[in-house]
Amino acid sequence: MKKIIGLVLVAFMALIASPAQAQIRFGVKGGLNISSVHFSSDVLEADNVTGFHIGPMLETTIPLLGIGLDAAILYSQKGMERDQENMKTDYIDIPVNFKWKFGIPLVKAYLNAGPYVGFRVGGDKIWNVVGNQIEAKSFGAGLNFGLGAEVFNHLQVGLNYGLGLTNDFSSSPINASSVIDGKGKNRGWSITAAVLF
Repeated sequence: MKKIIGLVLVAFMALIASPAQAQIRFGVKGGLNISSVHFSSDVLEADNVTGFHIGPMLETTIPLLGIGLDAAILYSQKGMERDQENMKTDYIDIPVNFKWKFGIPLVKAYLNAGPYVGFRVGGDKIWNVVGNQIEAKSFGAGLNFGLGAEVFNHLQVGLNYGLGLTNDFSSSPINASSVIDGKGKNRGWSITAAVLF
């Protein structure tokens, strides 16, 4: 019984000590967004639109375990394309991802997942499309899922999928002849690169 209590105490002390030994690094992240708006009903068919994201990031990792957090404040362009017209909305996105890195010191792979929130800061607020008015909301949230690689302990390149969970857009008919109504969510892929210091 004393051995079990001793092992539990050692494990507990290790958990307490781990955050104190965590490595904290700052960096800059940027990349390409390939996004679209997915509506709850057949409001319209939208194609992907390309945009970009950029901003500061923070990464904390517990040595040996390779687990930690990755957070950023990103200026990000999202939207959709309709009839060869780009409809973009600008956001400040704040993703917080749990990250697991594994591999050898020079080259490590990583997996990450976590929530994000976004605040609309620019771009078109209202779009008129095929007899409907589409309005961008001021706040959105969702989940990120990603993977990537880190080389030389300073450069990370990754692929991420953003799954919007909130209704980021609402669609309402402009006139009585149009009866389509729906709500849209931001969805899309992003290719990212980050330099950590």
